[in-house]
Amino acid sequence: MPTSSTGSNPGYVPRAAVRRRRPAQPTRARTDLARLATRLTERDVWLTEMLHEHKVLTSHHITALAFTGHRTANRRLRELYFMGVVDSFRPLRTAGSAPEHYTLGKAGAELLAARAGVDLPATGWRKDACARIAFSPTLEHTLGINALLVRLAANDHLPLWLSERSATRLWGDWIHPDAYAHHGAAESDQLLPFFLEYDTGSYNLARLEAKLPGYAALAATTGTRTPLLIHTATARREAALRRRLAEPADRLDLPLATGNAQLADPAADSWLPLDSTGPATGRLTLSQLSTHWTNVTPALTPDTTMPTTGRPTTLPWRPIPPRPPADRT
Repeated sequence: MPTSSTGSNPGYVPRAAVRRRRPAQPTRARTDLARLATRLTERDVWLTEMLHEHKVLTSHHITALAFTGHRTANRRLRELYFMGVVDSFRPLRTAGSAPEHYTLGKAGAELLAARAGVDLPATGWRKDACARIAFSPTLEHTLGINALLVRLAANDHLPLWLSERSATRLWGDWIHPDAYAHHGAAESDQLLPFFLEYDTGSYNLARLEAKLPGYAALAATTGTRTPLLIHTATARREAALRRRLAEPADRLDLPLATGNAQLADPAADSWLPLDSTGPATGRLTLSQLSTHWTNVTPALTPDTTMPTTGRPTTLPWRPIPPRPPADRT
């Protein structure tokens, strides 16, 4: 799968973006949802939910998850754009061109609100939502997380994937992970639940070390034992991180493994457990990690519920499958 327009491309200009224009249409207060519903497939509705959950996906990400060809994906995405279901921008590069980046459009947000029986503000959508994402200083970080997990989900190896926002709402009293996911078949002995910390190298290692007690507190409070995977930008950064975290990870009894962006495939043998005891081991696949650690349990179970404030200020929460329900065509 082609790389996203993140730090992997030195010509990426994160603070600049261009947007295509829609044909002028009569001004109306709300979308004609009844008419729109006749033009949308189950895959289209799934895409609105994915964009609401994960903020931004490139055309390459969407192709890998939901289509068999990039041309077919671009054709449908263009149609959804002109319906207002999705919005899009293209970050500028000093050389070459970036793929189209898609966010949730107004019609898509209205559709989600109508399906949930809430008002549009409950979706969190704003008129400037696309621009805010396009010019966000955390865009590169968000795209990096999404690109890594899309590669796992595209091979049908990721039945569950929660965004940073959902993970924080669930476990924010203890931790603020960049993502939470399950790798492997749900009923398999090789199911690996994990939290992900995606490190771009933008802050010092002490900040990463300071997160470990929170994961230990979550495990002690909930009676779960969910591994933590830390993905770094370079092998050198990973080596420094491992030296820094070896002692606290052992003291807190945290199952922890590291990887880096210089390794080709996150689904391959790219993850190195941080074990101070037992025989030395090389890099493992995620499936091998599931058997490397004992007594691993998922933090998210069918009985887990999202905390509420008593007000319908957000959409009713449920996990969004990383793959669409319809056939990929």
